Amino acid sequence: MKYSFHTNKKMTTLSKPLRNCFYLYGNCYNFKCILQNNQPEPAEWRRTLSTRSDHDVMGRKRILSGMRPTGKLHLGHYTGALENWVERQNELDASGNRMYETYFLIADYHSLTTSLETDDIFSFTIDMVTDWLAAGIDPEKSPIFRQSQVKEHAELFLICSMLITASRLERNPTLKDQVRDLNMAAVSYGHLGYPVLQAADILLYKGNIVPVGEDQLPHVEITREIARRFNKQYQHPLNGDVFEEPEPKITRFSRLAGLDGKMKMSKSLGNTMLLCDSPEDVQNKLRKAVTDTEKIRKNDPGRPEVCTVFSYHQRFSTPDSVAEIERDCRSGALGCVDCKKRCSAAISRELSPILEKRAEYAASPGSVKDILLEGEHYARKAADQTMREVREAMQLG
Repeated sequence: MKYSFHTNKKMTTLSKPLRNCFYLYGNCYNFKCILQNNQPEPAEWRRTLSTRSDHDVMGRKRILSGMRPTGKLHLGHYTGALENWVERQNELDASGNRMYETYFLIADYHSLTTSLETDDIFSFTIDMVTDWLAAGIDPEKSPIFRQSQVKEHAELFLICSMLITASRLERNPTLKDQVRDLNMAAVSYGHLGYPVLQAADILLYKGNIVPVGEDQLPHVEITREIARRFNKQYQHPLNGDVFEEPEPKITRFSRLAGLDGKMKMSKSLGNTMLLCDSPEDVQNKLRKAVTDTEKIRKNDPGRPEVCTVFSYHQRFSTPDSVAEIERDCRSGALGCVDCKKRCSAAISRELSPILEKRAEYAASPGSVKDILLEGEHYARKAADQTMREVREAMQLG
């Protein structure tokens, strides 16, 4: 596979991406790059690429998305990231060709920054990947792999760690927020260096545009500083700068409120509905969901704009149903019990095909592991190319 790589002086044909971007979203993140090539059909990512032609060049974006392995996913993961991943994976251009080449990362090293418990990481990984597959991530189109099984992540992290001071990392406002929110008595070197590991993830795949929430802007700036410092210290003999400085782009991501009415679903808060919940589980959980506190009796007029259940209707019910529910809630014609029943039915309808597909994969956990092993084989190739350039620039090896 050949890509067109541009420098200020000339254009050289190399096995490397041209433009990339990396998405950050809580425990999830995505990397995107624009490739100059004529891509194979979706199922051909596993096959040899030596027969591809170099003419008929077209731009295509590659997206790397990832989550920490936290086990079974909840609806917040689904609406905030996963369904968008599936949409990008399957999006076609006007000619019917895939617009994106998609890769999916299990960020297991990142889990160690806040907890050293590893007994459940593998089982959590299998559970999470099973949910990915059930929701529509297709291993015939998209390699799925574990961060810990691609050693270049750790190697580049080590190099990046030499390019930033501890005092700079201690000034990171995101770190201060985490220490406060998690009520941490002390911060480990790994947690302090979390943004450096994230920078290594971005730079390993040559990310240069980073759509982020405002709380992640400090991490992008750290990545920019590391890229700038590396390029100033080391130049590739042919290509010059090895890394581009990624540009942040503020992006709003869809989030789902927790059952308790808090801003987001979180397992640590115990306010979630899982993708694998049965219709009975969904109904039982919704019975406890927070609604309008001023709507005490069924015939009291309600305020849908402050009701957690109505926010779920807006996502899972049809537009006509949403309009009807809003009208009847405000007038007092619709009580909260009936409203919750209708909401649970709408959620379960959308989850039904996911539950069916999940049961198939859950019955064969060995197939999920095989998918990981095959995806990791191909992820190593992309990472190896970047690290070759890094070592050549540093004159190592």
